[in-house]
Amino acid sequence: MTEPVASRPHMPGYGIDTSADGLLPWAHAVDRLTNSHDYWLATVSASGHPAVTPVWGVWHDDALWFSCSPSSRKARNLERDPRITATTDNALEPVIVEGRAERIVDATSVEAYTAWANAKYETDYAVDFYAENWLGRVQPSWVFALVEADFATSPTRWRFAPSGHAD
Repeated sequence: MTEPVASRPHMPGYGIDTSADGLLPWAHAVDRLTNSHDYWLATVSASGHPAVTPVWGVWHDDALWFSCSPSSRKARNLERDPRITATTDNALEPVIVEGRAERIVDATSVEAYTAWANAKYETDYAVDFYAENWLGRVQPSWVFALVEADFATSPTRWRFAPSGHAD
C-alpha cells in the first residue's frame, strides 16, 4: 500500500493549529494500531442505535481484523450494515479507524488470522475456533489520531480511497 497522506482534520472551536506543523507520521498510527491490546468497535443496530463493544484484534496489511461470535450483536449489526468505527485502547493517544467490515471466510485468511492472533495474545486457539466465528476485516476509509499531550498540533487525518488504498 502507498502510505496515506496526512492532513489536518477540520476541528473548529478546539484551538487546533490549521497548519501542517506537527502532523503525525503514518508510522505513529500503525504503531498504535499494531500494539493496541483491545479495540473498541462501534456498530449501528437495526433501530439506528449505536452499539460499542471491546474486542481482541490484529492490525495487519493496513486493515483491522477481529473475531466475534456470529450471534453477537456486533456481528448481527455488521451483517445488516457493514459501517464500523474502531478505536485503540489508549484514550490519551487514540487512533480511530472508520470503514466497512467485511466477513472473512476463506480458509487461507482464517488460518493467517489464527496465527496472528495467537502470536499477539500468546494463545493457542485452533483454526476451527475462528472459522466458526465471525471473522471481520475493516479496510479504512479514514484514520484519525492525536496525542493528548500535544493536542493543539497533533490531530491528524489520513483518507483512503474506497478500496482501502490511500488516495
